[in-house]
Amino acid sequence: MTDPGSDTAQILALLQKQAEQSRYLAQLRVQRAWDEEIKKPRHADPKRLVRYGYKVYSQNDEDGIIAEIFRRIGTTSRTFVEFGVETGVECNSAKLLVEGWRGLWIESNAASAAAIRRDFAPFIADRKLALQESLVTAENINGLIGQGGFSGEIDLLSIDIDRNDYWVWKAINAVDPRVVVIEYNATLRPPMALVVPYRADAQWDGSNHYGASLEALVRLAAAKNYRLIGCSIAGVNAFFVRADLCADRFLEPATAQEHYEPPRHYFHMLPAGHRSRPGPFEKV
Repeated sequence: MTDPGSDTAQILALLQKQAEQSRYLAQLRVQRAWDEEIKKPRHADPKRLVRYGYKVYSQNDEDGIIAEIFRRIGTTSRTFVEFGVETGVECNSAKLLVEGWRGLWIESNAASAAAIRRDFAPFIADRKLALQESLVTAENINGLIGQGGFSGEIDLLSIDIDRNDYWVWKAINAVDPRVVVIEYNATLRPPMALVVPYRADAQWDGSNHYGASLEALVRLAAAKNYRLIGCSIAGVNAFFVRADLCADRFLEPATAQEHYEPPRHYFHMLPAGHRSRPGPFEKV
C-alpha cells in the first residue's frame, strides 16, 4: 500500500520543478525580446540610454541606465534619496548602496519597513542607510528628507509611489538632485499631458489610473530645470538630468516624443541570477 504522504510530496516536487522550468523558459523569451528590441535602428545611437540597461537589483533595466548616466556626468557625494522601495531588494538604489553610496529610503508599509530594518541592518549600523517609515505626501516630503539627514545637492532622487509621484516631485525643495528617476504612466502616450488629481491619502487601485504622462513630467522637469534623457525599456521609469549637467552627453531632442517607451511590463522578468539579496559585500 502506497503512502499518501509520499505521493503528495512527489507531486509537489514535480510541480515545483515544472514551475521552475516554466520560469526559466519565460526568462529566456523575455531576454530574446530584449535582444530583438535593442537591434532596432532606433537604438543604434550610442547616446540613447536603453542600450545600456541591465538588471542587478532594479525592477527592470534601471541599474544599467543609472550606471551609464553617472559614467557620463560623474558623481559628487554619492548620495541618494528613494521612496517607494517596498522591502528594498528590488529598487533603483540598492546597487548603489552595495557599491558604497549613502542614502535615505522612505517606505510607508510597516511590514516592508520591518524587513528593511532586518535585512539591511549592516548598512543601517554603518550609517550608510537611513530609513523613514511614513506615507509620502506633497505636504510632508521635505520634512521627511530633512529628518533623514539629507539636504542640498545629492546625486540621485528616485520616486515610485504609484500615484502622486508628479505632485511630490513638484513639492520637493529640500534637496537638489543631479539625477531624477520617476515612474511615468506609459498608457498616456505623447503628446498627452495628464496627471491624476492630487489627494494626499490616495493609493494605487491596480488600474491604469495613476501617476502622470511622460509629457506632463517633461513639462514639470523644465520648470525645475531638468531635461529628459531617456526611459526604461519597460516603459516604467523616466530619467532626468539637471540641465547644467547635460551638455552634449545625451540624445536630443529632450522630448517625450523622442524618448517615450511603451508599456512592456514583462521586462521585469529579465534574468538577474538567483533571488535578490543586496549584500553586504566586501570591496577588494
